[in-house]
Amino acid sequence: MADTTNDAGIGARIKELVDQEHHLRSHPNPTPDDLTALKAAEVELDQCWDLLRQRRAKQETGENPGEAKARAVGEVEGYLQ
Repeated sequence: MADTTNDAGIGARIKELVDQEHHLRSHPNPTPDDLTALKAAEVELDQCWDLLRQRRAKQETGENPGEAKARAVGEVEGYLQ
């Protein structure tokens, strides 16, 4: 797993998750385990994007981006698109 304590590490983890998501979506007959793994990847991907946005917002406003924290799944998944 990539280091998610900095922007580069979060970006690397996002790439890993996108690759995993594409791989799982390419299965013509996904198993229940594939579908569970796909959902987990989608949720973690949302959390990583949220964390990256938080870090960038803090940096742009002169705050410490290291203070950004991953939010709970329920909070991140509850955002309106």
